[in-house]
Amino acid sequence: MEQLIREIIAFRDERDWKQYHNPKDLALSLSLEANELLEVFQWKTSEEAVRTKRTEIEEELADVLIYAMTLAHDLEIDIASSIRSKITKNSIKYPIYKSKGSSQKYNELADDRSNEQT
Repeated sequence: MEQLIREIIAFRDERDWKQYHNPKDLALSLSLEANELLEVFQWKTSEEAVRTKRTEIEEELADVLIYAMTLAHDLEIDIASSIRSKITKNSIKYPIYKSKGSSQKYNELADDRSNEQT
C-alpha cells in the first residue's frame, strides 16, 4: 500500500497539484467521486450495473481511493491501522450474536443471545 501511495503522491507532485489538495477539498473531492460511483448504478439493478458498467465502476472506485489515500497521506494517517481500529470498534457495536444476518443499525439490534455461537 505504501508503494501505491508514493505513486499517487508522485503523480500529484509532478503536476504541482498539492496546492489544491487541502483536507477540505480532498474530502469534498472524495465525496464527489463517491457520488459519481453511485451514478453508475442509477436506474439499474446492482447486477446490471456490474455487468454493463464494470470499467466505469473500477475507474470511479479508483478515484475515490486515490482521494482517500491522498487525504490519509497528507494528514499522516496510517490507513491500515485506522481500518483495524475501526473494525475493532465495529465488532463491539456489532457483536456476532446480535448482528449476524441482520442489516439493522447497531442501536436497533435486539439483544437476542439465541443466535450466539458457542
